[in-house]
Amino acid sequence: MGPVLADVLFVTALGGALASVHRPLGDYMAAVFQSRKHLRVERWIYRSVGANPDAEMRWPAYLRGVLAFSAVSVLFLYLLQRVQDELPLSLGFKPISPDQAFNTAASFVSNTNWQSYAGETAMSHLTQTMGLAVQNFVSAAVGIAVAVALVRGFARSRTGDLGNFWADLVRCTVRILIPLSVIAAVILIACGAIQNFGDIHHLTTLTGQRQAISPGAVASQEAIKDLGTNGGGFFNANSAHPFENPDGFTNWLEIFLLLVIPFSLPRTFGTMVGSVRQGYAILAAMGIIWLLAVVAVTWLEYAHPGTASQLAGGAMEGKEQRFGEGNSSAFAVSTTMTSTGSVDSFHDSFGGLSGGVLLLGMMLGEIAPGGTGSGLYGMLIMAIIAVFIAGLMVGRTPEYLGKKLGTREVKLAACYILVTPALVLIGTALAMALGMGRTSMTNVGAHGFSEVLYAYTSASNNNGSAFAGFAANTEYHNTMLGLCMLLGRFVPMVFVLALAGSLAGQQPIPATAGTLRTEKPLFTGLLVGAILIIAGLTFFPALALGPLAEGLA
Repeated sequence: MGPVLADVLFVTALGGALASVHRPLGDYMAAVFQSRKHLRVERWIYRSVGANPDAEMRWPAYLRGVLAFSAVSVLFLYLLQRVQDELPLSLGFKPISPDQAFNTAASFVSNTNWQSYAGETAMSHLTQTMGLAVQNFVSAAVGIAVAVALVRGFARSRTGDLGNFWADLVRCTVRILIPLSVIAAVILIACGAIQNFGDIHHLTTLTGQRQAISPGAVASQEAIKDLGTNGGGFFNANSAHPFENPDGFTNWLEIFLLLVIPFSLPRTFGTMVGSVRQGYAILAAMGIIWLLAVVAVTWLEYAHPGTASQLAGGAMEGKEQRFGEGNSSAFAVSTTMTSTGSVDSFHDSFGGLSGGVLLLGMMLGEIAPGGTGSGLYGMLIMAIIAVFIAGLMVGRTPEYLGKKLGTREVKLAACYILVTPALVLIGTALAMALGMGRTSMTNVGAHGFSEVLYAYTSASNNNGSAFAGFAANTEYHNTMLGLCMLLGRFVPMVFVLALAGSLAGQQPIPATAGTLRTEKPLFTGLLVGAILIIAGLTFFPALALGPLAEGLA
């Protein structure tokens, strides 16, 4: 079997598996968030935090819950890193420096999981499991909760109530993320991923060198890092490490875990608003962009010029021989388009144009299919913009799902899509102007600039992957990237929840002959076009200075 055919079968099997679980998982998640019953363990959690899960919240109260919970999480994770040497299971590791502890706390709480440290030589067992792994669950649940609040805004009428944040957070964690993670972790352990709390093993290699091998609760963290679109690896090599990703099947499984919840949430959306066809339209837009990116990156990597690349069958430098060019490209596209950051190859090794596609995937807002929750609400925001553009074309007040999109709604949607571009471009410009970016570049010219641009794109869009060669562990970058992560995560949530509250308070408008049919393929095409045009106009100058200049040189 040739490598191209193998790659086609790999992606086809992935698509088939995602299609088979789309309906049952999407409907199950809808049932979870529409249920009025509370499990015993959930009631215990509510009592322990003093929350009333049956009390409805308007959007300001929902937002306060999100921000308060996240602020406490940042503080707890920061302190845990600073005193890890005084706690059990420390492995003899020193406390994390203040700037790096802040960066890591902001990273994991914001679902970014950017890592300026090597986990196996810096983080204790307790920090990994009680701190980082816990945030992998709850940060993903926060994103899904906000998405569900926006869906309720479309589904409800003449009320400002969006549900209860604490109930959404707990249900998502207990009923969705934990059960799926347990299943995934067991499969990973069966396939060879490690899971223990042992001490560091010191061995002598065949050349006489001393080597330290770190154990840990890897499989359990690997499962939720992918399922929750987090991305923080137990090891510095992330999913390129055989303890995290033992073979080709686990590589396929991890890509599946990255995509399964984001690609199932459109079904949840369609079920909750009473029209599954609306969910299919959103799903189609996500799938088209993702598939185009997979094809583009794979083709560009196989076609990479040069004798060495041709002999190797592709640009294999920086990629795992176990997985090959096609699997590495599929993983790279999936991770940059799902707000994950998990990698099985170093993106710094991708070519100029293929690396530019990975950058563009994040610059689109990571909505194809996006992170857990954040991908859905990001795509719904873009759907509102697409409906607004269509309304301008025909001179009609835009409507979406029976809700009028007036000045307030369009302004909130516009503010949402302006936040991350501002953080990316301003952050990159400051780093280059102040010289901090240039001193952290390990390459010169266009590729070096791409390293800086990638870092601030990844942080501001809460992705977490890196161009690998970028030296980010400095006080300046730890602080600035940490701020970009927090602002890029929580400022857009303000606009999403405000928009949800505005929509929920409206009276539904009956559909007429002039209403735009947003469940049709025509709207899906309009939505894809609007996404590509908006991202292109926003980021083309920056891309021209980096990956385009490198790829066309």
